[in-house]
Amino acid sequence: MTVHAIDITIIIAYFCVVLGIGFYFSKQHRSTEDLFLAGRSLGWFAIGFSLFASNISSTTIIGLTGAAYRTGISISNYEWMAACILTFFAIFIVPYYIRSKIFTIPEFFERRFSPASRYYLSALTILINVFIETAGTLYAGALLIQQYFPSIEIWQTGLVLATVAGLYTAVGGLSAVVYTDIIQAVVLIIGAIIITFLTVQATGGWSEGISNTPPEMLSLVRPIDDATMPWLGTLIGVPILGFFFWCNNQFVVQRVLGARNIDHARRGAIMAGFLKLPILFIMVFPGIFARQLFPNLETADLVYPTLINTFLPIGIKGLVLAGFLAAIMSSIDSTLNSASTLVTMDFVKRLKPQASDKTLGIVGRAVTIIFMVVSALWVPVVAGFNNLFNYLQSGLAYIVTPIVPVFLLGMFWRRSTSAGALAGLIVGHAVSVALFIANKSYQWPGLHFLHITIVLFVITALIIVIVSYFSASSRDEQLDNFVWSKGVLAEAAAETPDAPWYRNYRIQAIVVLALTAWLVIAYW
Repeated sequence: MTVHAIDITIIIAYFCVVLGIGFYFSKQHRSTEDLFLAGRSLGWFAIGFSLFASNISSTTIIGLTGAAYRTGISISNYEWMAACILTFFAIFIVPYYIRSKIFTIPEFFERRFSPASRYYLSALTILINVFIETAGTLYAGALLIQQYFPSIEIWQTGLVLATVAGLYTAVGGLSAVVYTDIIQAVVLIIGAIIITFLTVQATGGWSEGISNTPPEMLSLVRPIDDATMPWLGTLIGVPILGFFFWCNNQFVVQRVLGARNIDHARRGAIMAGFLKLPILFIMVFPGIFARQLFPNLETADLVYPTLINTFLPIGIKGLVLAGFLAAIMSSIDSTLNSASTLVTMDFVKRLKPQASDKTLGIVGRAVTIIFMVVSALWVPVVAGFNNLFNYLQSGLAYIVTPIVPVFLLGMFWRRSTSAGALAGLIVGHAVSVALFIANKSYQWPGLHFLHITIVLFVITALIIVIVSYFSASSRDEQLDNFVWSKGVLAEAAAETPDAPWYRNYRIQAIVVLALTAWLVIAYW
């Protein structure tokens, strides 16, 4: 694969722009709230695009397109399900996050349960951010760049990408992350649309490409023994993983925590759900059509790089590659900023409560740089897996599932106790490790990772319920602020200003859910 000097110039110009944005916002930080939560001043538009950009990373583009190339469009079940989860999140959970004025999701767990739950979840989230999210994203970017510069090692490319993203994240904080995300999301969408249009055109048109595709590859609902997306896993397993990602994952929720008020947080989350729906057409279907154009690729992870190299002329290729690198940056900056926030606010500030905002800011920036290097060095490990999407989704299924029932029972069941929550986390992850070893080493019980997710969820929930019944309820004075009730939602609704129908989060939620239903029915 080749890249022209003009394309390289465009890419370099993009890097200069995002670094410039980072240094611009570095001059506006006066407190840890400015650095980690953008001064709680973000509007719905910035939140929505930033949520979208942080999720639709290089791993998603390469992973979704490659998975569609191998197995069909059912992989996009993660995308439309996200629209449903984000709508639920906006209506029922966002008010509690914004009203509590928390910096991190583990802090919410501490207020609902105990400090032990906070430390446990914070440490686990840091590991996920660095070794799965950031390293996986770096690998996807390094894989693309290596196609054009094969003499450069993957770990070296990963280190360069991590350095650029880490620098503007360290100096600019969440403000830099969010506003570069807006640019990155726009460039990313434009690039994906161009690739889709040229790919469809090369196959002879949409109807021609569809007619030459096996019917089972055009169905969202697959048999229960399907190797990629069994229907039971889609119905229960995907929502469990999605709930963690969109509602409990610090690097995603941090944008919502930075909202100026509940209304902007809600509308931003719903907008992100709306942006997830076109992914089927601009990132999944190109993988379907690529099967007809390049049937013998060495690995499915090369589908998107091959499409870029084959169809794009000079200049446009540079723009799309910049969009691809934009996707990388939007995820790396998010995960690095999140991990830095967790270390600074959940550990350093707790151990040294007298530390000044200046000291915490220095610590946060230093931690960002450290994690930047560690994640880059982990990239060769990711390269050892058979495909990127498998590394991401199966890894998350075993790690994050026990967190979800702890949160859901804690928010919607008043009797859930701190002892029950901690027992659920510990036992749930112990079972998770045992199942992982048994499944990978001995092929027992031989379940799909989405079905493993269901098993882990049920076991963890049962442990929480049993231990909670045999332990004393505590922290009653705070439960009203952290357990769901109609009163809290009514107060949140009262805080929402009167607005035209098109700015009403309820109407927006109905529209997103209706579009989601149409998409699922159309490609059932």
